[in-house]
Amino acid sequence: MTAIRYRTAKVDGKNVFYREAGAADAPKLLLLHGFPTAGHMFRDLIPLLADRAHIVAPDLPGFGNSDMPDKGATFDRIADTIDRFTEVVGFDRYAVYVFDYGAPTGFRLAVRHPDRITAIISQNGNAYEEGLSDGWKPIRAYWQDASPANRDALRAFLKPETTVWQYTHGAPDPTRVSPDGYSLDNFYLSRPGVAEVQLDLFGDYKSNVALYPTFQQYFRTHKPPLLAVWGKNDPFFLPPGAEAFKRDIPGAVVRFFDAGHFALETHAAEIAAAIRDFLPR
Repeated sequence: MTAIRYRTAKVDGKNVFYREAGAADAPKLLLLHGFPTAGHMFRDLIPLLADRAHIVAPDLPGFGNSDMPDKGATFDRIADTIDRFTEVVGFDRYAVYVFDYGAPTGFRLAVRHPDRITAIISQNGNAYEEGLSDGWKPIRAYWQDASPANRDALRAFLKPETTVWQYTHGAPDPTRVSPDGYSLDNFYLSRPGVAEVQLDLFGDYKSNVALYPTFQQYFRTHKPPLLAVWGKNDPFFLPPGAEAFKRDIPGAVVRFFDAGHFALETHAAEIAAAIRDFLPR
């Protein structure tokens, strides 16, 4: 049995909740979740890797059980908090698993501290324009015109039925998708203040796209070992975004799975096996 501990770190006066497993002297692995979920998205993956790695999976600020940000939420501020979090928990050198919002967070950390990153695992974590689907059109409209009308249009992404759709779309057998994940996400999304945080982040996502050339330059310069494990039926992040990593890191390993955006819901065992093959002991 894998012992998973549930802890809270104090980071610059704010609580960051996290899951932790594995031996303290094992190679370190930081798991960074995306929208609209939290560290619980790794509940099936952690036990499959904890014999090989010291794992921490924080809830990003404004998500899950972590505190809300004091002011407008931005990806730079999320990265600042997680950067400090890694120092608080003693993650001086680590591999990072990035998914969705976790990608621009983790890639910012890599650009800031290339010496700390031992490897990158990107699961539907995008860094290339060709990886963005037409599903981003309503959000792009808000980037171009941050009007109240365009902001309100994005509230559809926060509806409970949209969360369920994100989990089940692209899954060949939706009955394999547990309701536990999306039900918990919908609980978190319903908390006071969360909607405005999420709308702020939709607007700020344009800062991530603006940093794509910076992320790509980091890949070309440092060539970190990189594994892309991709749900090929993702409605938001397309397979060409996974293939593009090989343009900047020729040795990158790219694996596609017959899964949707939340590939871990149906393919945790297969993704864990790919990670075990990829990461050194």
